[in-house]
Amino acid sequence: MVEKLDLYKVFNEVAIQKSITKAAKKLYVSQPAISQAISQLEDELGVTLFIRNSKGVNLTTEGRILFKHVNAGINQILMGEIKILESKKMDFGSLIIGVGDTILRYMLIDTLLEYKHKYPKIQLRIINRTSDELVKLVESGEIELAICNLPIDNSNLKTKKIREIQDILVTSPKHFKNIDDNISLRDVLEYPLIMLDKRSNTRKYVENYLFSKEIIIRPQIELGSHDLVLEFVKNGFGFAFVVKEFSDEYIVRKEIIQVKTEIDIPKRSIGICYIDEKTLSHAAYEFLNILQI
Repeated sequence: MVEKLDLYKVFNEVAIQKSITKAAKKLYVSQPAISQAISQLEDELGVTLFIRNSKGVNLTTEGRILFKHVNAGINQILMGEIKILESKKMDFGSLIIGVGDTILRYMLIDTLLEYKHKYPKIQLRIINRTSDELVKLVESGEIELAICNLPIDNSNLKTKKIREIQDILVTSPKHFKNIDDNISLRDVLEYPLIMLDKRSNTRKYVENYLFSKEIIIRPQIELGSHDLVLEFVKNGFGFAFVVKEFSDEYIVRKEIIQVKTEIDIPKRSIGICYIDEKTLSHAAYEFLNILQI
């Protein structure tokens, strides 16, 4: 099929112009080259495609059948070329980004607004999943970019760090007033503990770190979102490990307080992952530029 594409382009132009001479001028080739291409195509298909007359050529019945499909196909190819050129100018295209709800709320809204303002013709779609689910969607090609908690356990994807975050221990100042400074992480086991559910990378990171210190946690309450965890802490249900950068509003309003521990949980990162920078669409690449990665 690929080898015949040039033959079909010649056939299509001759059918449109109804003249070998005009088609030759349009395609910038000689008339004998046009005639040879038509003869080759007729030989390969085993049919006559044109009938010569005093004014030029007309399609045969078989030629009209072929032209209907060839012309539609070539127009689609040309449209594809136009769309690619438009996408380079950011006048056309789409971008699908995957992100968790907490990161979306506290980190990405302003970036998305800037992108939408700068490139209003790009159709932006947001997929909201856990980090593990987003990684699978990127690997399968269903989304181009995912913003998620690092590290990710997938050697097939590229990652770039966006910012560092710090997990801290918090509780309610109203319900737990006499908390000593620099308590040990093991002492946390004496209090009711609120955690994100087991699918969360935040939960896994904290849990794995505590396990490395031979501390096994058994939360009394498991919730599906960071905001819910903060609300439960605020209302005195217990202690929780949360991301400081996503909890500052509650801390500033003194609805929750940070409990100092003798050992800080090591910082971790939020980053963006994708299959390969070379395969990213222009729309995705411009999004990375806005993120300044």
